[in-house]
Amino acid sequence: MPVLTRLIPSPLVVDIRPGALDDLACVLADERISHSGRLAVAVSGGSGARLRERISPGMPGATWYEVGGGTLDDAVRLASAIKAGHYDAVVGLGGGKIIDCAKFAAARVGLPLVAVPTNLAHDGLCSPVATLDNDAGRGSYGVPNPIAVVIDLDVIREAPVRFVRAGIGDAVSNISAIADWELANRVKGERIDGLAAAMARQAGEAVLRHPGGIGDNDFLQVLAEALVLSGIAMSVSGDSRPSSGACHEINHAFDLLYPKRAAAHGEQCGLGAAFAMWLRGAHEESAYMAEVLRRHGLPVLPDEIGFTTDEFVKAVEFAPETRPGRYTILEHLDLNTEQIKDIYADYVKAIGS
Repeated sequence: MPVLTRLIPSPLVVDIRPGALDDLACVLADERISHSGRLAVAVSGGSGARLRERISPGMPGATWYEVGGGTLDDAVRLASAIKAGHYDAVVGLGGGKIIDCAKFAAARVGLPLVAVPTNLAHDGLCSPVATLDNDAGRGSYGVPNPIAVVIDLDVIREAPVRFVRAGIGDAVSNISAIADWELANRVKGERIDGLAAAMARQAGEAVLRHPGGIGDNDFLQVLAEALVLSGIAMSVSGDSRPSSGACHEINHAFDLLYPKRAAAHGEQCGLGAAFAMWLRGAHEESAYMAEVLRRHGLPVLPDEIGFTTDEFVKAVEFAPETRPGRYTILEHLDLNTEQIKDIYADYVKAIGS
């Protein structure tokens, strides 16, 4: 009998709505997640800790671990702490750094992870990747997808506005990433996973075309769903290709060249995506993307996040070195410093200030 379908790695539960946190205990009581109620809950000292008092009565078998930051050492310490606890699952409650630490720790000790993000800063909340700071700067580590994702839109609305906006930039950047994947297919023969590409593209387009803003639950619902779909798309393809192209190379360049001044991941990815679209000659699409990012309060020019033109040009020139082997519009054009300056000047004239 031939195999007619494929299994898609995805969470058992995806609960995105206002008030979802009130039913977290019910989600965790699912026999496929926890049969004994013994849970290790990783929280930050900020948003996660503030929610502990609210939800801990419904989780009497939980042990709470406060995570100091988002480094590899933090994640290893968390794994060591929970290793001997005989837990059924790990719950990551907080921002992206806490979720990534919990992902890595859960994978290290062989437990499933339940992701409960308190903001929508990027698409890592449901991805098979944990991004952690290490001695070399920052690394990406392969981990299983979360077994469940619970996103309470009431909690998201209380997050710092900048962190929610950043998720918009990360979601929209999928459109540029898919264009890079298609370029690699045409020029290098790189195989495209059509399902992963469709999921990532539609996630980005849903956010790009939505008329609402972060004050609307309808828009937050679409944004949260888009970020979850982006993470699942990466699992389907087996790498970050559906959501990472020149946009993310530029983001990584900012992080590596200016580690103490880098902006939020999604802010840099959104800016990088708008410029990458311009580089590939999709000028109308680039201008529209910049218009939407600007409407949401996101940067479209480097000086809006504290970088000079020369620093941005340096980042674009350095960007291909951040992902060796990945083929994007940057590798395709192989621009020198003066060429980048000239194209950037045209981009600035077109989108305005």
